[in-house]
Amino acid sequence: MKNIDTLSSIEGRSLLNEIFQELRYQKQMSAFSTLLLCWRICINEREIFRYVKKEVTVLHPLGLFSGTGLWLEEIVNRYYYSTFNAFVYFGAAVLLLLIGIRRFNDNISNDVVIAGIAFEALMLILLFVIMLFTPNDDVLKYQTNGKDEDNPGGELLLEIGEISRDLAGAVVQLEKFDSSMQEMVKQQTALIQFLKNVSENFGQAVAPNPRMLEAMNELNSSLAVLKNTVDSLNSSAETLKKEEIEFAVRHELEKILANKISDKI
Repeated sequence: MKNIDTLSSIEGRSLLNEIFQELRYQKQMSAFSTLLLCWRICINEREIFRYVKKEVTVLHPLGLFSGTGLWLEEIVNRYYYSTFNAFVYFGAAVLLLLIGIRRFNDNISNDVVIAGIAFEALMLILLFVIMLFTPNDDVLKYQTNGKDEDNPGGELLLEIGEISRDLAGAVVQLEKFDSSMQEMVKQQTALIQFLKNVSENFGQAVAPNPRMLEAMNELNSSLAVLKNTVDSLNSSAETLKKEEIEFAVRHELEKILANKISDKI
């Protein structure tokens, strides 16, 4: 368990801010409960680990006046200054509204106007007190710088870590780029093969197929043989026709001669 002398030290102020952050935003406590608990811690609380996840013990509590002053500086002014400032503006607006209505309407009594003035005066007094205990931000800066001086190699390690992270990111990006290029090369190869197939098909469509040419040559040869055969048949038919005509003429002549010879006898 860690021990610190007082919460007013540099380390204690930083711890007090961490306590507020944990109570308000991690444990989701209300604003009033957070303010009240932080005030108790600043005044007389020793065992901080009873309220937050901080294994810290305060050796010397500050007491009522010093603790309240620290509470106003590090908690109220730092986190609720805007809220009190808004109430001051709200009180001024209400006071102006009451005075304006009082100017033209007698229904607003003097007591109401006095109450508005008292409220505005109270808000101004609270704002004065809060501004009087304005925290010194240089204290926390000094603490941060002191830590850096105590560990001079820490900043170098952080820089090296950032450089390593950037290099790792660059390597990841290069790997992604390499994968993209490989995918692009695959797509380009597929496209080239597709274009090659299209070109071959187009060439076959334009130029006759060698097998088709052979088949056409064989068909031409067959047609030539068929033509010769037909010509031979025609020649044979002509020869037969002539022979038949000669035979018929000869037969008729024989009939005529036979008739004439028979008539003479």
